[in-house]
Amino acid sequence: MAGNWKMFKTPAETTAFFEKFRPLVEKASHCEVVICPPFTNLAAAVDAVKGSNIRIGSQNIAWAKEGAFTGEISGPMLKAVGATHAIIGHSERRQYFGESDETVLKRTQAALEFGLTPIVCVGELLAEREAGNTEAVLTGQFQKGIAGLTEQQFAKIVIAYEPVWAIGTGKTATPEIAADAHRTIRGQVRTKFGKDAADAVRILYGGSVKPDNVKSLMAQPEIDGSLVGGASLDAAGFASIVNF
Repeated sequence: MAGNWKMFKTPAETTAFFEKFRPLVEKASHCEVVICPPFTNLAAAVDAVKGSNIRIGSQNIAWAKEGAFTGEISGPMLKAVGATHAIIGHSERRQYFGESDETVLKRTQAALEFGLTPIVCVGELLAEREAGNTEAVLTGQFQKGIAGLTEQQFAKIVIAYEPVWAIGTGKTATPEIAADAHRTIRGQVRTKFGKDAADAVRILYGGSVKPDNVKSLMAQPEIDGSLVGGASLDAAGFASIVNF
């Protein structure tokens, strides 16, 4: 169960959040709990969760170890601050900042090289769904990006299905729609990496997940967890999602 804070909270607000959140999820042994704050809050977040079952991730990662890449953060930098995960290819990065399937692959490979767990996002636009192209979009994103990994690399990643039309809109895919997309993704994994890999990979659902719909989503066998946006900003609310 992962939280993506996007461009919210200061370091002081981050510390205050974890003071409330930690005791609410300390018995959550049924899942891995990850929160991905803005880069400026990573140090405060890592310090706030020391000794707990909560892991801290970044919202992006550069594909290079170092160099002239203004505005980017490298894997060694993230490891040094204590991050363990990295969100890659989020729809907002794809929509607003030119992220492509090819750069998603490069960033994923970099995360793995430097010992971070990639949470790799795929998902379709509303127009693509309405045109009946969801399967083709997901297949293309998988084949142009994730499929470029080796079997050993793939075994270390997490995939997040994020229908773009459900992110920040208040709209949520029905559990059945979400599960169907997850089956498409898992089918691609089976074709490329085999049945064992398809059975083992964790595929998260992201898209307006809230305390009142998480149970119905998680009841779907195909859905292995959630990547939560706005609802992860509230300690009690996100705790109820984690403890569904």
